Amino acid sequence: MTSDEDQTTGPSDETKRKFREALERKNKASKQREGESHLDGGSGAQGTHGPVDHKREFRRKSG
Repeated sequence: MTSDEDQTTGPSDETKRKFREALERKNKASKQREGESHLDGGSGAQGTHGPVDHKREFRRKSG
């Protein structure tokens, strides 16, 4: 193996650095949101079934 083959088989230092920076940004963003309660938003499911003012009608099959 030559030194060129060693570099192509593993991730480069530049790639490692980019991933490390992205992970640090992600962790920093999650730390800023830590401890927040979701009081500003309601439930995501509102009015999913439409109006409930009618009762479902079941009929027997004729024939």
